[in-house]
Amino acid sequence: MKQIIATDKAPAAIGPYSQAIQTGNLIFTSGMIPIDPATNTLVEGDITVQAKQAIGNLEALLQASGSDLDHVIKTTVFIKDMNDFSKVNEVYASFFTKDCPARSCVEVARLPKDVLIEIEAVAEQA
Repeated sequence: MKQIIATDKAPAAIGPYSQAIQTGNLIFTSGMIPIDPATNTLVEGDITVQAKQAIGNLEALLQASGSDLDHVIKTTVFIKDMNDFSKVNEVYASFFTKDCPARSCVEVARLPKDVLIEIEAVAEQA
């Protein structure tokens, strides 16, 4: 059975979708962008600042669903400029420190609110 996951600790959906869905032991998140959920505003800064916020939002959403970053199986990272790949890797490695999940990273032409990064995940229930 499908269960909707929602929390004010991560940015609210900006369209007709859920922040995350749990089905069975798996949690599927929507893409997290670098919006500060406390102010509902985009964080200002370069790719490292935006990556920290986006992954922090992902972490908060997973915690609200009863999971955490250690239980992430797969992520998909969307970045505006592949030249930022190494900077994103540095930030990513500071959050995913052991038994890293599988990952895809793709450059895209444009992201919601013209952010530099968006990240989504599939995780197991903790």
